[in-house]
Amino acid sequence: MLTIETPTPVVDLDRVDANLTKMQAYADAHGLKLRPHIKTHKIVQLAKRQLELGAVGITCQKLQEAEVMADAGITDILISYPQIGSFKAARLAELAKRADMTVAVDSVEGIETAAAAAEVAGKPIKILVEFDSGMKRTGVQTVEQATALAVAVAAEKNLVLEGLMTYPTTEQTAPFVAEAKKQFADKGLEIRTVSSGGTPSAFRTHKSAGVTELRVGTYIFNDRMIMEAGAATLEETALHLYATVVSRPTEDRAIIDAGSKTFTSDMAGGSAKGHGLVLGYPDAIIERISEEHGMLDVSACATKPVVGEVLEIVPNHVCPVVNLHDRLTIVQGGQVIGEWKVDARGLTR
Repeated sequence: MLTIETPTPVVDLDRVDANLTKMQAYADAHGLKLRPHIKTHKIVQLAKRQLELGAVGITCQKLQEAEVMADAGITDILISYPQIGSFKAARLAELAKRADMTVAVDSVEGIETAAAAAEVAGKPIKILVEFDSGMKRTGVQTVEQATALAVAVAAEKNLVLEGLMTYPTTEQTAPFVAEAKKQFADKGLEIRTVSSGGTPSAFRTHKSAGVTELRVGTYIFNDRMIMEAGAATLEETALHLYATVVSRPTEDRAIIDAGSKTFTSDMAGGSAKGHGLVLGYPDAIIERISEEHGMLDVSACATKPVVGEVLEIVPNHVCPVVNLHDRLTIVQGGQVIGEWKVDARGLTR
């Protein structure tokens, strides 16, 4: 156990590198382009490491994230979130002047925003038409809708139709792509890229015919959700939260110095209970969290944690956990080597 002040998130760089190498090897083996999503780690150094290993570019959810990465010299960026309106167009234009930008759209308004940005930038912006593979979030619902948007994109002189995008990869993905290829071809349009994502289903992506690009984010650290999905082992979780037991008010309750400002309120699903997996105390349940307190039910534990003991916890959902912290403690070879700033922390626009 490391001797560090708590609460703090700790990243094991050896595990990070193993996770990155494994995913890149999978993508290479199946002829998939890997375009990692930086929303999980939000750190320039890690994005550059992903590119060094063979990623074709990065994915960002918001313009502010992309601006941080472009400031660091990263020049191939996909914005996988709808960009709507004049404010977004102005910022997208500035980004397009210094990076090769691709934007996902699922509406005419999204096309208009991208077209306005490209005109100001004086440089083409590539477009992926997003479709819904069952998430019931963003994305057009039918191939006919996708085709209509593709025709509208092709009519814009400053936009380049690149293809399709979806999340996650499901059994609905391949049939949609197959029919879209037919309908696009009837309009004289080509689908060069089909970008799909999701860490839980990542290693099955090659089974979805037509997908050419893989977007994944959580795989760099993994978490309890990914473990519950069967897509990672405990040994592949690379970010753990360290917290200290600060009170034992009853025999069956322990209080740690980490609450909602350290964890996320997300649950892991499946058979997982509580707000994280407490290593060394698998029967302990982090049953409640307030801002600064984590309340553990330790009634089922054969031995129980004591005041002053530091606990190592696998978070349920690592992406928002990272976003809650300014810095991450970095460990390599079992030794603390420093702290890294979370460069794009808290950037939501």
